[in-house]
Amino acid sequence: MKKIAIIGSGPTGIYTFYSLLKNTAPLSISVFEQAEEAGVGMPYSDEENSRLMLANIASIEIPPLFITYLDWLKTQGAAHLARYGVDKSTLHDRQFLPRILLGEYFRDRFLAITEEAKNRGFDVQVYENARVTDIDTNTEGVTLSVNQTPFKKRFDLAIIATGHVWPDEDEATLTFFPSPWSGLMDARIPPCHVGIMGTSLSGLDAAMAVVIQHGEFIDDKFRLDDTSRGLKIVLMSRTGILPEADFYCPIPYEPLRILSETVADAEVQKGADGLLDRIFSLMVEELERADPRWCEAIALRTLNADTLLDAWFADRKKHDPFAWAEDNLQEVEQNKRDKRTVAWRYTILRLHEVVQAIVPHFNEQDGKRFRHGLARVFIDNYAAIPPQSIRRLLALREAGILSVVALGDDYDLDVGRDQTVITAKEKSWRFDVFIDARGQKPLKTKDLPFPTLRKQLLAAGDEIPDVGEDYTLEAPEILRGKIAFGAIPWLMHDHPFVQGLAECAEIGEWMAKAAEKPALRPRRKLPFVEH
Repeated sequence: MKKIAIIGSGPTGIYTFYSLLKNTAPLSISVFEQAEEAGVGMPYSDEENSRLMLANIASIEIPPLFITYLDWLKTQGAAHLARYGVDKSTLHDRQFLPRILLGEYFRDRFLAITEEAKNRGFDVQVYENARVTDIDTNTEGVTLSVNQTPFKKRFDLAIIATGHVWPDEDEATLTFFPSPWSGLMDARIPPCHVGIMGTSLSGLDAAMAVVIQHGEFIDDKFRLDDTSRGLKIVLMSRTGILPEADFYCPIPYEPLRILSETVADAEVQKGADGLLDRIFSLMVEELERADPRWCEAIALRTLNADTLLDAWFADRKKHDPFAWAEDNLQEVEQNKRDKRTVAWRYTILRLHEVVQAIVPHFNEQDGKRFRHGLARVFIDNYAAIPPQSIRRLLALREAGILSVVALGDDYDLDVGRDQTVITAKEKSWRFDVFIDARGQKPLKTKDLPFPTLRKQLLAAGDEIPDVGEDYTLEAPEILRGKIAFGAIPWLMHDHPFVQGLAECAEIGEWMAKAAEKPALRPRRKLPFVEH
């Protein structure tokens, strides 16, 4: 049997394992998971999340693993679901549910995949509490070190599916957390002044991790404990803009009329010079056909790929962020009841998938323009959050606990031993506890946690790993066809919207194909530009 190692058993690893079942011949598969339980993944583990933290995706959007998430939920006991505040009688496929519950689904499906693989004649070994600490490749194959000890088995293909990378818990202190997943869930946060850098869902999750220690939500109101009256939380970002609530739209997505994948490919073939501007012109045509009234309202014809960003946020910047959030929530919930789709929102949502495939073909200048302009529009659109998260945010504001600050582009962050101080616009904010919740940052080859592999890639001159269409490493030659690289933080440079379950499934499907034969064509990558 061909010997395959899957390093990491979160969503990317699970979908890779699932796709390997399509292999024409049985395989020997070894799964290595650093956590105590394989098949859950950090974003959905009960150690890293509270029951208040909602998955930003519903069953209708989650690629099924033998069965859909909704069908699995229907097999669970009513009492078990009630522990998460879920009423079994009201389950539906557009529901946003606790992350921990989605983690249970993935764990159950991982076990089902393991059983099915064995039934098909695969040899499957699962190693838990097994952190892969090095990857060494030579002409005979790939060897691993696990928990700093050489692993005896040699592999034909190693699949790296290690998921998100956050600062270690030992980098956190009692007053500073470099991410919400660096010890925050286990920390006792006193009722004090708490600063959170980031106003997206990660920032709201950090706020939930704090407030759950000091009160409870009851009927969309927050009741603060009498002993916690000193708790104040400030969410901060450059713009101070809060995410909007997830909106209703048809799923699967309807095809675009103007900027189809075929048209996008044709534009790529014309060359990189002017590619971003040509794509933006086609986006304008697509939006005008879908929603001419909105296009006229923002004067879309007068905008370009650089100025759309300001127009996109202009109206929201004029309003109090909580007032906007409340109005947006009411609109979204009414649209969901009426099954009404806002055409311009839906068009932008579909456009981001087509444009994402074009990003690696931008030249350096257009790549930078895209990251500072259109990418932020797309992210704001597709990263809309569960309406329940908005309701909780509004409840915390109503309770006098939560506020939002727009820092602007020029601010200083001074992390001290006892306090963190933010200074902007000649004004300062002091925090007893500070949490950096700005999300996953793109990583480079020098950040790889596998010393031998890191050395090999750096020697080949790759500041970011160079992968083929099936995500196998292209260089140096000794690695080709032996390592599939699906670690999200290192793919974000030229795949900016990669952080989603549909993307995990797609990457997993491609990496599984490498078990049979390497891809024939390389995957284009954007030249590395410092962010």
